[in-house]
Amino acid sequence: MDTQDARRAAQLRRAAAAALIGTAIEFYDFFIYGTAAALVFGPVFFPGLGAVGALLASFSVYAVAFLARPLGAVVFGHFGDRLGRRATLVVSLLLMGVSTAAVGVLPGYGVWGWWAPVALVVLRVCQGVGLGGEWGGAALLIAENAPAGRRGRYGAFLQLGPTIGFVLANGVFLVLQLALDERAFQGWGWRVPFLASLVMVAVGLFVRLRLEETPLFAAEAGRVPERPPVVEVLRGHWRSVLVGCGVITVGYAMFYLTTTFALAYATTGLGVSSRLVLSMLLAGGVAMGGTVWASARGSDGWGRRRTLQVATGLVLLWSPLLFPLLETVRRPLMFVALAGSMVVLGCLFGPVAAYLPELFPTRVRYTGAALTYNLGGVVGGATTPLVATRLTEAYGTAEPVGWYLAVLGVVALFCLRLLPETSGTDLAVAGADGGRRRAPVLGADPAA
Repeated sequence: MDTQDARRAAQLRRAAAAALIGTAIEFYDFFIYGTAAALVFGPVFFPGLGAVGALLASFSVYAVAFLARPLGAVVFGHFGDRLGRRATLVVSLLLMGVSTAAVGVLPGYGVWGWWAPVALVVLRVCQGVGLGGEWGGAALLIAENAPAGRRGRYGAFLQLGPTIGFVLANGVFLVLQLALDERAFQGWGWRVPFLASLVMVAVGLFVRLRLEETPLFAAEAGRVPERPPVVEVLRGHWRSVLVGCGVITVGYAMFYLTTTFALAYATTGLGVSSRLVLSMLLAGGVAMGGTVWASARGSDGWGRRRTLQVATGLVLLWSPLLFPLLETVRRPLMFVALAGSMVVLGCLFGPVAAYLPELFPTRVRYTGAALTYNLGGVVGGATTPLVATRLTEAYGTAEPVGWYLAVLGVVALFCLRLLPETSGTDLAVAGADGGRRRAPVLGADPAA
C-alpha cells in the first residue's frame, strides 16, 4: 500500500469513528428527552393536567423536535452542500449539546410557571435542528469515503451510533433510578443525563476537528449549484425524497412505539416498574446493535432494497404481536415483545446509511439524504406516540397501535417497489440516472 492509499484508508477509519461517536452523542441527547418525557416531564413541566393530559403535553413537546428536524436538514444541508461536510457537523454537534445541557438546568413549572414549558419547547426545537443536520452529514462522511463494494459495511458504524446513544440514555436513567429514591430522582436526578452531555460533546468535537473534507465533495467544490440545494432537490429529486420518506417512516414509528410510548404505557397504564422496562430495553438495544451490523454488511452483497424489503416484512409479522405480548405483564413475554422489536429495527435501519446517500448526486447529497431521513422522522416519530396514546385511550388497549404500525409497513413496502437498487453505485454519478449505474470494479478501492 503506497502513501496515498494509506492516507485514504486512515481517513476512512477516522470518518467511521467520527460518525459513530458523534452520532451516538447526538442521539443520546435526543433519546434522553424521550425517556424523561415518559417518566418525569409531565409532573415537572405540566402539573395539573392529569396523567393522560400531562403525558400528551410531554409527547407534544417531544414531537416539536421532529418538526424542526427537516428545517435542520435544509439549513445544514445548504451549507454542507456548498461549504463542506466537516464544518457543518461540528456546528450541529455544538448546537445539540448546548441545547441538551440547558434542559438540565431548566427550572420546572413550580418556579417559572408557563415560561418553563415555553423554554422547553425552544430548547427542543434547537435539539431538532441540530439532529436534523447531523445524520445526513455523518452518512455522507462515510459514504463519500468508503469503497463502493463496502459502503454498507462502513455505513453500519453510523447506524450503530443511534443504538449506542439509546443504550447509553437508558443505561444512565436506569443507574440513577437504582441509586436514588423516587423523590431525589424526580427532584434533581433526571437532570444528570442532560448535563453529562457536555462531557460527551467535548469528546465528539475532538474527533471531528481532526477530519478532512470528503474527496467527492472536494472534487465538486468548484461547481456551486445555481439554485439553493433544497430547491434543486425538490425540483429534480422530489420522487426520491417522497418515496424514501415512506420507507423510513415505519422504522421511526416502530422505534418510538417500542421505546418512548411502550415505556410510558407499561409504567403508567400497566403498573410495571420503570426499572424493569428500562432493563429490558437496554438488553434489546444491545441485540439491535447486532442486527444493525449484520443487515448493513449483508446489503453490500444482497442489495439494499432487498434487505429493506425483508426487514419491512418482519415488521408486518411482528406488529400485531408487540402490544398483546406486552399487556400480558409477564416478564418473559414482555421481554420478548420489546427485545424482538429492537431486533427487527436493527434489520430495518442497518442499510439506510448507505442507501439514502446513493439516491442523490454529490452537489445536493447532503440536503437530499438529510431531508428524506428527517421527513420520515416527522411522520413516523413525531405523530406516532400521540396517535398511540389516543388509540389506547379510546379502545382501552394498545392492540390497535400494532395494526397502525402494520399499515405503515404496507406503505413502506409499496415505496420500496418504486425505488431502484443502488448497492455498488458509483457515487460520482449517483442520482443522475435513478441510482442504477454501477461502479466499474466493486471493492477495488485501496481503502477496502
